[in-house]
Amino acid sequence: MFIITKIKMKNILITGGAGFIGSNIALKLIKNGYHVTVLDNLSEQIHGINPVETSPLFVSIKDKVNFIKGTVTSKEDWILAIQNQDAIIHLAAETGTGQSMYNINDYVDTNIGGTSLMWDILTNHKHMVKKVVIASSRAIYGEGKYHCSEHGVVYPLARLDEHMTKGDFSVKCPICSERVELLPTTENSALHPTSVYGLTKQVQEELSMIAGKSLKIPVVAFRFQNVYGPGQSLSNPYTGILSIFSTIIKNGNDISIFEDGKECRDFVFIDDIVDATIRGLEKVEANYKSFNVGTGISIDVLTVANTLIKYLKIPTKLKITGNYRLGDIKSNFADLSLINSTLGFLPTVTFDEGISLFVEWVNKQEIMQDNYQKSINELKERGLFK
Repeated sequence: MFIITKIKMKNILITGGAGFIGSNIALKLIKNGYHVTVLDNLSEQIHGINPVETSPLFVSIKDKVNFIKGTVTSKEDWILAIQNQDAIIHLAAETGTGQSMYNINDYVDTNIGGTSLMWDILTNHKHMVKKVVIASSRAIYGEGKYHCSEHGVVYPLARLDEHMTKGDFSVKCPICSERVELLPTTENSALHPTSVYGLTKQVQEELSMIAGKSLKIPVVAFRFQNVYGPGQSLSNPYTGILSIFSTIIKNGNDISIFEDGKECRDFVFIDDIVDATIRGLEKVEANYKSFNVGTGISIDVLTVANTLIKYLKIPTKLKITGNYRLGDIKSNFADLSLINSTLGFLPTVTFDEGISLFVEWVNKQEIMQDNYQKSINELKERGLFK
């Protein structure tokens, strides 16, 4: 049995707080008696053309928080936002594996530059910040942790184009090149991202741990798995497979399944993400640690698509295309031992329950334009989609 100690704080800054994860955390914190400030640039890719009036995420928080429209790449915006804050939940980031492979400068500027700017200000300006929570990602693990019958635990390198172009999407031992068996990824697993996005999240996390220890400002990093739930942008074709597939289905289009359809992810419901984040914010036991946040269950893409079709009740054809994106991993799921033993966290929403709640929300929304093919064409033009 472990004892959990809460940190006394009142004012919380959430960067990217108008986004999917941020707005849900903000609403929960407000309900728990915190005062929340949000710094967000209201990106058109997420919020649409007129976010102040039409973005459900922004509308849900706009009268409940102190809102600052700005960017984490601006020193002036950071200085304004940090005033009188007891803690920072730093979520603002460029997200999405595929897009990161060609919008490299934007991802580095925002994810690494924005984070380094935050720490530069915390180092050189007066403030009241007592804790920083960082949103990291499962993408930092790359292909993750596997077992080889000959060499035991191994950490495979990125899959080779020469294999995948022949339809071989398996993950292979980096020593003997034989096929290997997927294992849950622990926090002490090797970090070797295969995408620019993953690399920026790794640097963001490690930079924060170094700076936080130097300044004696506790840092907590959460390596989120694939987050989904009501409120996730249905118009963003670059990230969020459930939202992307839902929009495709609602438009009456066929779903193209990449590779062999057996690639797997760990899908975690938004309420569980909120719970884990607030535990990390409040508890001393979380200080200077990195935690996986997921369900510990691996679900393949074909199952995701078929489950959505079942709940949406719209006949949809699935095409397994054999196409693939450079930078994508085959499979990953989280080992939750550390976050459970340290913070008492366990996910509470099953995949079926989560999908049911997500679809119930989707059915109440306006049908968004299906722009997914546009995002694929952008990858094709740059030789990143095969």
